[in-house]
Formats: sequence, structure tokens, C-alpha cells
Amino acid sequence: MKNNEIPLLPGVYYHIFNHANGFENLFHNEGNYLYFLKKYAEHIPPVADTLAYCLMPNHIHLMVRIKPENQLPESLKLSGSSVSQKISRRFGNLFSAYAQAFIKQQSRMGSLFIPNFKRKPVENDGYFANLIHYVHYNPIESDFVSHPAEWPHSSFMSLLSDKPSRLSRDEVLAFFGGRDAFLAAHEIKPDDRFLKMVSEWY
Repeated sequence: MKNNEIPLLPGVYYHIFNHANGFENLFHNEGNYLYFLKKYAEHIPPVADTLAYCLMPNHIHLMVRIKPENQLPESLKLSGSSVSQKISRRFGNLFSAYAQAFIKQQSRMGSLFIPNFKRKPVENDGYFANLIHYVHYNPIESDFVSHPAEWPHSSFMSLLSDKPSRLSRDEVLAFFGGRDAFLAAHEIKPDDRFLKMVSEWY
């Protein structure tokens, strides 16, 4: 099964990845990052809970859980394409909406993103913990910062904050065993085998 054909099923956790087309960047300034998050808040919360994210200059990592079917909007359950296809379209519409605004702002031509965003089910607890760690480690791996807290375009600090958030903060912190354990897990490099597996995937 091609990656873009993997269904986004209700109640399942996924690693969502998208990348700029070629050597382009997706974000040129702070306003671009904020605009993407604004579009994300418009398109995704009705269909998925967000556990972690990281926006990098040329790519995006998301960890989400598709909402259970009884929590999905009724419009997704009407006749026509499958629920999975409609959920996938939500993500596609997010990337399209951002791309259209960015292309207009930058007065450029062509596609901003690769043709199809990638998705991979999170199949066990080990993958769950490693993925959250990996998502926040991205800026360090790319030598932009030396600690996840220094990168302003990820969920790391929001997960540690007491301020209201759309993130599934309680679920994430509880999985790690609390705030201190979450912090301790992020003080070390992610497992090399996991890094290799993810890099081969995308």
C-alpha cells in the first residue's frame, strides 16, 4: 500500500509528515509559522487531537489521534466518500490553504509541498514515546538549537506550560509519568534505531 493510501481511521494515532517541494522553505518568517498554526486550528481540531508538533523551515511533523467516530462531525458521516478520505482531505485542505497564502505572499509559482503528505500509524507504546521525543528533537538534529526548549515552533514548551492549550497535554505528560519525567526524557538523544527507522520512512 502506498503511503498516501494508508487510511486515517477513527481512534488511531498517526505520525503525519509533510515536506517542501525541492529545496524550498515552507516558512520564511515568524508570521508564516503563526499563520500555519492559525490554519491548523481551523481545519484539524474537529477531526483530530494533537499530541505533538514541530514546524521546521522546510518540513512539518505532527503526532495526532484521529477522534473516535462518535466525536467526529456529522458532515463526515454523510454519504459520499469514506470517513477516512474526508479526514485525509482535512489535512490536505490545511496544507493547500497555507500553500495558497504563502505563494501569494511570496509572489512565487509552483507547488509548495511534495505531492502527498505522509502518514504512519503509531502502533505501540514504544513508538508513542519515541515519536514525541523525536518530534521535539528535530531542531537539535538540524543544528538549529541545543535544546528543545529553545525552538519556538514546536509543542515542547506548550506541553510544559499551565496556560490553556489545544494540545492533549494531560495525556502526553501522563504517558511519560509527569512533567519531570517528560523533561528528563528530552535531555537525551532519541534512540538511534528509531532515528534511522524514521529517516528511512520519509
